[in-house]
Amino acid sequence: MPSKTKTSFYRRLLVAYLIDRGIDTVPKIMENTGMPRRTAQDTLEALKDLDLKITHMGATKSGYYRVEDWGPINKQWLYDNHDNIRQVLGYSMQCT
Repeated sequence: MPSKTKTSFYRRLLVAYLIDRGIDTVPKIMENTGMPRRTAQDTLEALKDLDLKITHMGATKSGYYRVEDWGPINKQWLYDNHDNIRQVLGYSMQCT
């Protein structure tokens, strides 16, 4: 059983990965992962704690998110390991 620290970190990485892949709204993230709305929203907010720069583009209701800067996160590692991250979190493999 992974620790809460690991699952929290992986959840944040997965959301950043999804945004980068075009799954860039709260409803799309919820649909792709099964996360409750509040978890998806809280995870988006927590990305700044990892020094990722995520920007909301467009109107409040019809906008989307974009990764502006990956900060200390190795994007290639994330792309190479997203299947394992999903498995640790117990999310199905809906996005490639």
